[in-house]
Amino acid sequence: QLQASGGGLVQPGGSLRLSCAASGSTFDKFAIGWFRQAPGKEREGVSCISHTGDTSHYSGSANGRFTIFRDNADNTVYLLMYSLKPEDTAVYYCGARWGLALLYPEAYDHWGQGTLVTVSS
Repeated sequence: QLQASGGGLVQPGGSLRLSCAASGSTFDKFAIGWFRQAPGKEREGVSCISHTGDTSHYSGSANGRFTIFRDNADNTVYLLMYSLKPEDTAVYYCGARWGLALLYPEAYDHWGQGTLVTVSS
Protein backbone atom coordinates (compact mmCIF):
# COMPACT_ATOMS: atom_id res chain seq x y z
CA GLN A 1 0.00 0.00 0.00
CA LEU A 2 1.08 3.54 -0.74
CA GLN A 3 0.28 6.63 1.25
CA ALA A 4 0.99 10.14 0.01
CA SER A 5 1.26 13.03 2.43
CA GLY A 6 2.73 16.48 2.80
CA GLY A 7 0.32 18.56 0.76
CA GLY A 8 -1.10 21.85 1.94
CA LEU A 9 -1.59 25.51 1.18
CA VAL A 10 1.51 27.43 0.14
CA GLN A 11 2.11 30.85 -1.34
CA PRO A 12 3.55 31.24 -4.83
CA GLY A 13 7.30 30.86 -4.69
CA GLY A 14 7.08 28.62 -1.67
CA SER A 15 8.11 25.00 -1.24
CA LEU A 16 6.69 21.72 -0.03
CA ARG A 17 7.94 18.21 0.56
CA LEU A 18 5.66 15.37 -0.39
CA SER A 19 6.18 11.87 0.95
CA CYS A 20 5.06 8.55 -0.46
CA ALA A 21 5.31 5.86 2.18
CA ALA A 22 4.86 2.19 1.38
CA SER A 23 4.22 -0.89 3.39
CA GLY A 24 5.72 -4.27 2.63
CA SER A 25 9.14 -5.73 2.11
CA THR A 26 9.40 -5.33 -1.67
CA PHE A 27 9.39 -1.55 -1.89
CA ASP A 28 12.91 -1.52 -3.27
CA LYS A 29 11.78 -3.59 -6.26
CA PHE A 30 9.33 -0.95 -7.53
CA ALA A 31 9.76 2.21 -9.50
CA ILE A 32 7.76 5.08 -8.01
CA GLY A 33 6.13 7.92 -9.84
CA TRP A 34 4.51 11.16 -8.74
CA PHE A 35 1.51 12.36 -10.68
CA ARG A 36 -0.97 15.16 -10.30
CA GLN A 37 -4.50 15.88 -11.32
CA ALA A 38 -6.00 19.33 -11.40
CA PRO A 39 -9.77 19.85 -11.50
CA GLY A 40 -11.13 19.09 -14.95
CA LYS A 41 -7.81 17.80 -16.21
CA GLU A 42 -6.29 14.40 -16.78
CA ARG A 43 -3.73 12.92 -14.47
CA GLU A 44 -0.23 13.83 -15.59
CA GLY A 45 3.24 12.65 -14.73
CA VAL A 46 5.43 14.89 -12.61
CA SER A 47 8.46 12.82 -11.73
CA CYS A 48 9.52 9.22 -11.34
CA ILE A 49 12.44 7.30 -9.91
CA SER A 50 13.84 3.84 -10.53
CA HIS A 51 13.75 1.15 -7.86
CA THR A 52 17.41 1.75 -7.03
CA GLY A 53 17.11 5.52 -7.12
CA ASP A 54 19.78 5.78 -9.79
CA THR A 55 17.50 7.08 -12.50
CA SER A 56 14.87 9.79 -12.33
CA HIS A 57 12.77 11.71 -14.83
CA TYR A 58 10.87 14.96 -14.67
CA SER A 59 8.13 16.57 -16.68
CA GLY A 60 8.95 19.81 -18.38
CA SER A 61 7.07 21.81 -15.78
CA ALA A 62 8.82 20.04 -12.89
CA ASN A 63 12.33 20.04 -14.31
CA GLY A 64 14.56 22.41 -12.40
CA ARG A 65 12.02 23.06 -9.65
CA PHE A 66 11.25 19.61 -8.22
CA THR A 67 13.58 16.91 -6.91
CA ILE A 68 12.67 13.28 -6.36
CA PHE A 69 14.63 10.87 -4.20
CA ARG A 70 14.00 7.73 -2.24
CA ASP A 71 15.05 6.09 0.98
CA ASN A 72 14.56 2.37 0.54
CA ALA A 73 15.52 1.70 4.12
CA ASP A 74 12.54 3.81 5.12
CA ASN A 75 10.22 2.66 2.32
CA THR A 76 9.63 6.26 1.31
CA VAL A 77 9.94 8.38 -1.81
CA TYR A 78 10.07 12.14 -1.47
CA LEU A 79 9.23 14.93 -3.87
CA LEU A 80 10.75 18.28 -3.01
CA MET A 81 8.91 21.09 -4.74
CA TYR A 82 10.38 24.59 -4.93
CA SER A 83 9.32 27.83 -6.58
CA LEU A 84 5.74 26.67 -6.59
CA LYS A 85 3.30 28.32 -8.97
CA PRO A 86 -0.49 28.51 -8.92
CA GLU A 87 -0.55 26.12 -11.86
CA ASP A 88 1.03 23.47 -9.62
CA THR A 89 -2.24 23.32 -7.70
CA ALA A 90 -3.56 19.76 -7.93
CA VAL A 91 -4.06 16.52 -6.07
CA TYR A 92 -0.74 14.72 -6.10
CA TYR A 93 -0.62 10.94 -6.23
CA CYS A 94 2.18 8.42 -6.03
CA GLY A 95 2.14 5.19 -7.96
CA ALA A 96 4.30 2.07 -8.06
CA ARG A 97 5.20 -0.24 -10.89
CA TRP A 98 7.44 -3.19 -11.49
CA GLY A 99 10.00 -2.26 -14.10
CA LEU A 100 11.27 0.97 -15.53
CA ALA A 101 10.41 4.35 -14.10
CA LEU A 102 7.98 5.95 -16.53
CA LEU A 103 6.11 9.23 -16.55
CA TYR A 104 2.74 8.12 -17.83
CA PRO A 105 0.12 7.02 -15.28
CA GLU A 106 -1.26 4.17 -17.39
CA ALA A 107 1.92 2.23 -16.70
CA TYR A 108 1.36 2.12 -12.94
CA ASP A 109 -0.42 -0.68 -11.14
CA HIS A 110 -0.55 0.50 -7.57
CA TRP A 111 -1.76 3.83 -6.27
CA GLY A 112 -2.05 5.65 -3.02
CA GLN A 113 -4.65 8.22 -2.10
CA GLY A 114 -3.77 11.73 -3.15
CA THR A 115 -2.58 14.72 -1.21
CA LEU A 116 -3.85 18.18 -2.13
CA VAL A 117 -1.39 20.93 -2.97
CA THR A 118 -2.80 24.42 -3.25
CA VAL A 119 -0.58 27.28 -4.37
CA SER A 120 -2.29 30.57 -3.73
CA SER A 121 -1.71 33.93 -2.15
